Amino acid sequence: MIKRIFWASFIMIFVSTPLLPGQEEKISLSLDECIVGAIQYNLNIAVEVLNPEIADVSISQAEEKYMPTLSFSTMNRETNTASYSWIDAAEEVRSTYSDYMVSLNQNIPTGGVFNITLDSYKNETNRRFQTINPRFGSTLTFNFTQPLIKNFGFKMNRREIIIAENNKNISENLYRQTLLDAIYDVEEAYWILAYTIEDLKVKRQSLQLAQDLLEENKRKIEVGTMPPIEIYTAESEVATREADIIQADRLAKNSQDRLKTILNLPIFEEEKSLEIIPIDSPVFTKKEIDLDTALATALSHRPDMIATEINLETREFDVSYAKNQLLPDLRLNVSYWSPGISGTQILYLDNDPLTRTVVGTLPGAGTDALKDAFKFRYNNWEIGLTLNIPLNTVLTRARVAEARLNLEQAQMRQKALQQEILLEIKTALRDVEMNYERVQAYRAARELAAKKLEAEQEKFKVGKSTNFFILQYQRDAADARTTELKSMVDYILSSARLDRAMGTTFETKKIKFSEIPNR
Repeated sequence: MIKRIFWASFIMIFVSTPLLPGQEEKISLSLDECIVGAIQYNLNIAVEVLNPEIADVSISQAEEKYMPTLSFSTMNRETNTASYSWIDAAEEVRSTYSDYMVSLNQNIPTGGVFNITLDSYKNETNRRFQTINPRFGSTLTFNFTQPLIKNFGFKMNRREIIIAENNKNISENLYRQTLLDAIYDVEEAYWILAYTIEDLKVKRQSLQLAQDLLEENKRKIEVGTMPPIEIYTAESEVATREADIIQADRLAKNSQDRLKTILNLPIFEEEKSLEIIPIDSPVFTKKEIDLDTALATALSHRPDMIATEINLETREFDVSYAKNQLLPDLRLNVSYWSPGISGTQILYLDNDPLTRTVVGTLPGAGTDALKDAFKFRYNNWEIGLTLNIPLNTVLTRARVAEARLNLEQAQMRQKALQQEILLEIKTALRDVEMNYERVQAYRAARELAAKKLEAEQEKFKVGKSTNFFILQYQRDAADARTTELKSMVDYILSSARLDRAMGTTFETKKIKFSEIPNR
């Protein structure tokens, strides 16, 4: 299996219990453990985490622009032509030419290009009257070209790298936003599952109370202390509560499936009948924060807002780059070259090649020419300016217009996101405040319902109440318990939505980023 670098993962500030329960049919998990499982195995996160890796590759590709380029070339040529003059050769003119070149090119962040070239050749011929044959030559050349107006400067020439780095930052923040959404989805699914399981328990207890009352009514009818018609009320209530249990059981199973899907843990693929049992209980603590503080926190912490700001910076940079391309192209060109030459010197009689009498040779090697080149024996230089003025900039100006439109679009998206964040913050704050008050009200209602049921049961024992009131108060007490639990879950989820809207989920959950070798 190919291992890839997983750019960031999470370390929870708690000690997690093992997720694998062996062969048990149920597994007890805390909310933190579910969050860890989702971070490791959730498919949406697995997809999104690839984007920062892709962005890293893009940065590496952009940085390759400033990696030096080394090139080699070689060429061998042989020519044979007929001789039309006795001065050239007797029958045919034969020449061989070999050339070897190595070149090093380096782009400079200011926009310039630096080049070093070493060119060496060997030329040999059978032409007459040659004073050096074969002849060796080497030239060491330094070239430097620097744009002075268009494409000048570090920022313009690091454009690809800057954009790639911005794209990486955007992808990292979008990845964080995906994590925020995934953590909220886990929390929502977890607490809804906890509620549906508890609701099912309450309904089963309510059914048991109804069944107990039914049995008690049957005994009273047998002894003649209760008319037989009273049995129908208890039996009807038992049937109704059995139907309620069927519906509650379906909701609990649906909640199980939703949480399993979000977690996507391998264990649930192997044990499809495995049930998750939430072990955390809702904690009711008041959360106080004002609108201005929440909004300021959201604008500075939300990953999608940060990504929008980075995108806006990129669009502004595109405009400045497009304007730069409208400028004249003025370039400074500087060259310096050092030649060297050597070869076998032919000595003629009386030092006169026209005598055609060779009296000796002075051998020379190709390395001699190479040494002269590197010793800078012969100095040559050239400096100049090249100015290119575009007479038709229709396409370039169209790019400026396009860049400005993209910038305007990015600005409008940023404003739209700010409005959306403001709406989310306002809604979340209202929900937190409302649900806090609901919890207090439903808690009082649950306590009163329990007292009413207890009082009615005492009256029933002495014959001052009926089945109808007992069953009604039982149902009221059961509904009050589940309603209180539901209000507490709603309060916790509204607090989680507020954290997500402000972008503070990581701080609230005490989640830290750290590098790990693989996923």
